[in-house]
Amino acid sequence: TDEIMQQEIRPLVAVDIIEQLHRQFAILSGGRGKDGAPIITFPEFAGFSDIPDEDFLNVVTYLTSIPSLEAASIGFIIIIDRRRDKWSAVKASLTRIAGAFPGNLQLVFVLRPSRFIQRTIADIGIKLYRDDFKMKVPIIMLNSVSDLHGYIDKSQLTRELGGTLEYGHSQWIHHRTAIENFAMTVKTTAQMLQTFGTDLAETELPNDVQCTEELLSAHTDHHSKLKDELKLAVKQGATLLTCIREPVTRSANSKLSPDELENVATVERLLAQLDETEKAFDQFWTKHHLKLEQCLQLRHFEHDFREVKLALDNLMEAQAGFADIGDSVTRVEHLLREQKQLEEKGQGPLEKAQSLALHGEQLIQNNHYAVDSIRPKCVELRRICDDFTNETKKKYDILGKSLELHKQFDKASQWCEAGIYLLASQAVDKCQSQEGAETALVEIEKFLVTAKEHQLSNPKEFYNQFDMILTPEIKANAQRILQKLEDVQEMFDKRQVSLKKLAAKQTRPVQPVAPHPESSPKRASPKITRPA
Repeated sequence: TDEIMQQEIRPLVAVDIIEQLHRQFAILSGGRGKDGAPIITFPEFAGFSDIPDEDFLNVVTYLTSIPSLEAASIGFIIIIDRRRDKWSAVKASLTRIAGAFPGNLQLVFVLRPSRFIQRTIADIGIKLYRDDFKMKVPIIMLNSVSDLHGYIDKSQLTRELGGTLEYGHSQWIHHRTAIENFAMTVKTTAQMLQTFGTDLAETELPNDVQCTEELLSAHTDHHSKLKDELKLAVKQGATLLTCIREPVTRSANSKLSPDELENVATVERLLAQLDETEKAFDQFWTKHHLKLEQCLQLRHFEHDFREVKLALDNLMEAQAGFADIGDSVTRVEHLLREQKQLEEKGQGPLEKAQSLALHGEQLIQNNHYAVDSIRPKCVELRRICDDFTNETKKKYDILGKSLELHKQFDKASQWCEAGIYLLASQAVDKCQSQEGAETALVEIEKFLVTAKEHQLSNPKEFYNQFDMILTPEIKANAQRILQKLEDVQEMFDKRQVSLKKLAAKQTRPVQPVAPHPESSPKRASPKITRPA
């Protein structure tokens, strides 16, 4: 692109002087001298002396600008055809050319007037006025085109000069305007691509999804239009190349003139520049498009991150609200159900968070430009997920311990209540007899056997097992139940002592040597026959 932009712009193009060119007072037929010098022909033109100086200079300047620098540096050969004119026309032509020709001259051939008088005058005039023409190159006066053929090969001369070189002035103008239009198209296309590239490079990336999508869409549309322009330009150049090569394509015996070969080289060079420009533009667009797509991916990721993060924060806040560990079996079971509901409610956000973190890691693996922004968010998402999972497990552990503890409390309380009920149900009047006392003692002994199943652990085991949930309230509740257990146990102990005394009194007449009830822990055998 820079190469095309920095090329020297020619001061004139065919379209600027199209009317003057159509007058055909000077032509660049494409022929060359033996050393490759370009030939400019001034055909017979009746109003040559009436041509304005500006028009003459523009046309000659334009014609000398067409050949390559290498060919132009050899020097131009001028052929002035004045066979049907007068010496005055020859003199006017030489004077004008000498004074205004902008290129490097090598030779000047003059086909002198064919009429005898004018030829004689021309011979005399050229001798007299040669120095007035101020030309530093030879001026060769020729009597006929045959003489010209001695200097220039007929294949390099047009039919008007007895040669075989095919030349159509209208077609030449058409080719010149087409080539220059194509060159302008290449230049304009390069400028458009450069401007678009500059705009892309200076574009700030948006901060939200919608603006990024709109920017990506706008840039993609603009890129597609420019690609269409490039395709049209390439098609234009290819068509032009076909037109220039058409004589060779039509006839195998035809050959392109040096100027036509230069035209081919010019178009091919422009097509090559266009191809290089397109490749450079495609490379730049690929990078820019990738950056825009990655920007859109980032904005989607950030948007999803904010939504997922909010859901996770709400989950963590809800979980933090579950500080209660319950004060009864019913309450703890209710809390466990609520914890289960929270866990189920959190599955959606947790899965989204894990999926989003995985997506972020894939973006990083795909060499996303915003790695430093994506990686911390992935780490944070996984951390919150782990925190929620770990905290949930901890809550279940605590509530599980609480449930077990309160079940033990309930069992102990129930045992105490059952014991109190048992003692209360033993009627005093029935226990006055030996049989009644012994029956009551058996009931008590059976009941006391179940004590171990309903007692709390010893203090050390109890602390080790329930340390994580031993709040002041639970400790107080445990103390209350322990006290109740002691009280009930004491009630049973007292009842047993009383019953044993009653049973011993009834058996004393038949066992005069039996020990005093208070001194013997053993009660009387139920098999001893009571007195009548």
